[in-house]
Amino acid sequence: MYFVIIAIGVIAGVISGVVGTGASIMLLPALAFNFGPKAAMPIMAIAAIMGNISRVILWRKDINVKALLLYSLPGVPAAVLGANTLWIMPVRLSNLCIGLFFLLLIPLRRWAKARNWTLYGWQLALTGAIVGFLTGVVFSTGPLTIPIFAGYGLVKGALLSTEAAASFAIYLAKATTFETLGAMPWPVFISGLLVGSTLIAGMVIGKKFVIKMSEKTFNSLIDAMLLLAGASLLYDFLSA
Repeated sequence: MYFVIIAIGVIAGVISGVVGTGASIMLLPALAFNFGPKAAMPIMAIAAIMGNISRVILWRKDINVKALLLYSLPGVPAAVLGANTLWIMPVRLSNLCIGLFFLLLIPLRRWAKARNWTLYGWQLALTGAIVGFLTGVVFSTGPLTIPIFAGYGLVKGALLSTEAAASFAIYLAKATTFETLGAMPWPVFISGLLVGSTLIAGMVIGKKFVIKMSEKTFNSLIDAMLLLAGASLLYDFLSA
């Protein structure tokens, strides 16, 4: 069980380190299958915190502080509200919501890219609140946050570092909420540290070898991960 999760974690870390997202999408179904949906959420929250800290350290000189604050200040309390909403949901309903959201992200990402939208400061703050709440409920919104920060004008290192720092703040709020709700016993916390360590290892590998991929390949990879993750969670919902 742990060997499979470690392998997926390293691969997810490599992909996340290169393209800025995808780790949670790949890992969450595997964690839900092995630990159950309720335990998978706090485990992934701890892992996401560690993974985003790693990306922040790797790109720390490029963080756009203004964009970080505009997004995070409304996003953090919204994530707390979302996490509380998730925790009182029945397990089957949470699987359904997360699975459908992953599938919905496929056309939503392409719609946002086709519009080539530009965000101003107040719009970035508004999306921070909305996506922060969604992150609390459905867990992974990385495929949305990348185009959001890109729409604000960030590119390359500034995009990866600022998105990672903002995600760190959101996931820290979510993990703290889970701890307050009593959902972070030691076995869950240790499992989160293990999964987070695999993500960091993968990110270091991705940074070291500087894997280059075309934009078409990148978009196809993200869509494939969303499709597989969404389908697996919907399968769990239908078979429960």
